[in-house]
Amino acid sequence: MTLFEELQWRGLVKDLAGEDIADKLNNEKITFYWGTDPTADSLHLGHYSSLVTAKRLARAGHHPILLCGGATGLIGDPRPTAEREIISKEQLNKNLQGIKSQVEKIFEGKAEVVNNYDWFRGYEFTDVLRDIGKYINVNYMLDKDIIKRRLETGITFAEFAYTLIQGYDFLWLYQNKNCIMQVEGSDQWGNITTGLDLIKKKLGKDAYAFTMPLVLDKDGKKFGKSEGNALWLDEKKTSSYELYQYLINVDDEMVIDYLKIFTFLSVEEILELEKKHNENPHLREAHKALAREIITDLHGRESYEEAVKISESLFSGDIKSFTDKEVEAAFKGLEPFNITEDTNIVDLLVVGGICSSKREAREFISNGSITLNGDKVIDLEFFVTKSKCLAQKYVVIRRGKKKYYIGIYE
Repeated sequence: MTLFEELQWRGLVKDLAGEDIADKLNNEKITFYWGTDPTADSLHLGHYSSLVTAKRLARAGHHPILLCGGATGLIGDPRPTAEREIISKEQLNKNLQGIKSQVEKIFEGKAEVVNNYDWFRGYEFTDVLRDIGKYINVNYMLDKDIIKRRLETGITFAEFAYTLIQGYDFLWLYQNKNCIMQVEGSDQWGNITTGLDLIKKKLGKDAYAFTMPLVLDKDGKKFGKSEGNALWLDEKKTSSYELYQYLINVDDEMVIDYLKIFTFLSVEEILELEKKHNENPHLREAHKALAREIITDLHGRESYEEAVKISESLFSGDIKSFTDKEVEAAFKGLEPFNITEDTNIVDLLVVGGICSSKREAREFISNGSITLNGDKVIDLEFFVTKSKCLAQKYVVIRRGKKKYYIGIYE
């Protein structure tokens, strides 16, 4: 199986530009680029399919350039519904540095990171109109799908002209970095073709591109979104445990597709996991492999193993060995309550909002429905002291099978 055939098998090819693109990918060593605007200080899991594809091409011997849009980020590409908010230059630069360090870590320093502000800084407006605007017809721009959708509600000139800037990026990289191919998500096809046209009209040269289908869940929502919140690649923003929980619970009917898109497992390994998944889906071997491969690639083997430990310990109720970091990762998102002094378990359940009254607290304890730091509490006179805390600080209470609460001993 050639590289291009494998990309197709993995479902990574949608739109194509260049008749001999397969030959270029299979038999030559070329420079390609993928870009993103620094709208946040971290990429999220939705970006990861592009990162993995770029890394896959790099492993095949091609040279990746990752473009962080310091210039395009000042404007923002058109959204389907409304104008993007303007980001301050200070925040943009902070975001750019965060993404740059993230990409360098993922690619182990083997990807070239560029900022399009470097070639737009000082570029006079009249020069932009002469060098770019003269070559792109307005009717051509109006025919772009994203612009068509915005015409009824209105679109500013800034977002309308965004495609010119991204098109010039491709031209600049072609001329200065010998970058002959662009690889993006399919929502960027309109901007890609602007770059292809500029290169053809100004240089008389042919460039290449392919897009990847947007990765969606079975309901058509973007992969990597959780109740409207992105799952960040930065471990400080989204822990490995949070990623593990998301990945171990992805839809059964999507997990094999995700293995093809997001992992470097071989065709044979994925087919074997598919067989196991079809025969024994309850074992979740495909899901576990997905979580292992993604988290290890992003955060390292140690972080993956820690995520597994937290998950298994919570399932079994054995959390006594949790470190501060593991407690914080496992119960991130829970609003903690404060414990100011040693107290009876009944009183603690009421103070912590775990039970509505002392009577209800006694009922839960008597029914064996309360555990404290993994141990079942059935003694109504049980006294909670600092010595009983995890890491001398945390009290983790479980009511029933899944309802957790966390107290912090002051």
